[in-house]
Amino acid sequence: MKLISWNVNGIRAVASKKAFSWVDTYKPDILCLQEIKAEHEQIPTDLFRHPLTHHYVNSAKKKGYSGTMSLSRIPFADTSTDLQIDHTEEGRILEHRFGDTVLLNVYFPNGQQSEERLAHKMRFYADFLEHMQTLRHEGKSIIVCGDVNTAHREIDLAHPKANENTSGFLPIERAWIDMLLHVGYVDTFRHVHGDRKDAYSWWSYRAGARARNVGWRIDYFFISEELVPRLKDAFILPDVHGSDHCPVGIDIEL
Repeated sequence: MKLISWNVNGIRAVASKKAFSWVDTYKPDILCLQEIKAEHEQIPTDLFRHPLTHHYVNSAKKKGYSGTMSLSRIPFADTSTDLQIDHTEEGRILEHRFGDTVLLNVYFPNGQQSEERLAHKMRFYADFLEHMQTLRHEGKSIIVCGDVNTAHREIDLAHPKANENTSGFLPIERAWIDMLLHVGYVDTFRHVHGDRKDAYSWWSYRAGARARNVGWRIDYFFISEELVPRLKDAFILPDVHGSDHCPVGIDIEL
């Protein structure tokens, strides 16, 4: 199965640019979107021809903000939108269950606006990892995808030294990813590509950053370690435009 994740930074804006045409080329089995900034009834229905017929939406209470959406070729056995992690009703998580696998489509908070918002991000991180571990104790295999809003290592952004005091690359944020890996999850891109440099998934709109590839890798697929033998590939699609992020994905036997 091919799973792809993309922070679209507004699904209506991306649709108006005809920027979903790549889906018909790559043909994902599951497409997870973050920051859709739309209610269910506002989402265009003619984004692409590829048959992803099952749609799941978790919109933020605040209109035109945040939100997640999953599109799938196959129906999930169960989907939850009301997890007690996102206390601000920002529509940040879709949890899908099929067989013994749980897929979590997540738009993690950004901590750059204020100290209060950074504290919220860290609480979200802690609560989310606790939820993941509860699922593991239930015998579930876990796939987490989405915009994590943190670059893990120095090779995951173009200018690490200049951003060491910026939320998104703070030690406390990077330590959470360290903890995630320590307790049995795998960064699929690094597992497949090792220490490959200059591989990013987000670029600022300022100063021609994308054209110069001055970016950050902040979009991920993490899997629980027992799924690693089933992982066939992990990839980034930097040539897909339409958002300040590009899609990331995995090929995995499920």
